[in-house]
Amino acid sequence: MDGQRTSLAKVPTRVLGSYCDFLAMNGKITTRITQLLNTRTPIMSAPMAFAAGGELAGAVTGAGAFGFIGAAVSAGFLSSADLKANLSMVRKTLNIADGASLPVGIGFISWILAMTESSDDPRISAVLKEKPQALWFAFGDDLGKYIAQVREYDSKRDHKTVIFVMVNSSEEAIRAANEWKVDVIVAQGLLQRTTGIEAGGHSGSEAPSLLTLLQAIVNAIPPDGPLVLAAGGITTGSQIAGILTMGASGVVVGTRFLFTHECIYSQDKKDALVQAGLINSTRRTLAFDEVGRTMGWPNKIDGRALANNIIKDLDEGLELEARLKRFDEGAASGDKSRLIVWAGEGVGLTDNISSAADVVQKLHNEAVSALKSGFKLVQDS
Repeated sequence: MDGQRTSLAKVPTRVLGSYCDFLAMNGKITTRITQLLNTRTPIMSAPMAFAAGGELAGAVTGAGAFGFIGAAVSAGFLSSADLKANLSMVRKTLNIADGASLPVGIGFISWILAMTESSDDPRISAVLKEKPQALWFAFGDDLGKYIAQVREYDSKRDHKTVIFVMVNSSEEAIRAANEWKVDVIVAQGLLQRTTGIEAGGHSGSEAPSLLTLLQAIVNAIPPDGPLVLAAGGITTGSQIAGILTMGASGVVVGTRFLFTHECIYSQDKKDALVQAGLINSTRRTLAFDEVGRTMGWPNKIDGRALANNIIKDLDEGLELEARLKRFDEGAASGDKSRLIVWAGEGVGLTDNISSAADVVQKLHNEAVSALKSGFKLVQDS
């Protein structure tokens, strides 16, 4: 089985009606990703470090989309025990029996994962025992070795893990398809360079616009190749509809799910999100990683977060030692002006905290309406 993609027939079927409430959804959107994951809508919640735990992933899946758990925390990973606890939370939320496949995914930051390889707490094998439906790998120079581990583990059992890989170029996508034989390619670009609508958290600093990158990857990957998803600054259903018409099988949404009760951000961070405006509310820089002591990202990768006094310190020209001192003093005193709040430019489009189910429903219904409206524009001559 090593090197083979997961087929639809090998993905366990789940009876969605047993734990999902679709009554408020306006129809079902069917794409290759909804067929592969057996969901009602082609929306994935991103495996956001520090933000996406089992509660959020389970709520997203329970609403008919597909949720991911972010495995990274600070400059390391959640322990195997913590990851299992998050997956157990999903089992309880969705009422899934022990030993059955879990319709959520786990996202790994590969350069951090490499740091744990020599530890006595291997994460991948521990997670695979819990049978998550998918694993996501990103930000590393040798993702293939982790994918091989998953394929080897799955070759000895009936459960087959769907493998997602995030890329920032068509060259990376082609390698993921041809060399690693992944199931899903996530094209992460910048939604609109001219308007600055960009993804939050970390991404390629030299990635092309999302629409350009997506089109290039869709053109490069054959129809029978990996599924292609789009990620980066997606916050509305109309954006989702447009991306689907370009050939994407689905979308990955991050920042919009930070505005949910299930997100594990602190209340102070959620308050900061709600208060953020649309103009100049975020900044893309490694300064957040420097003071947060999360450096180590691959070349040309940096992050976007809410602009606050961390940026003020940087703009004042303070050396790193002085910036670290202010950051640590602020953390110790409860100062809210130097919180690291990873978020995209679309943060200003939302001003309230709601449930993850409400977000899925709203995005799905907006996408359905936009797709139907677009269809009306076409007339037989």
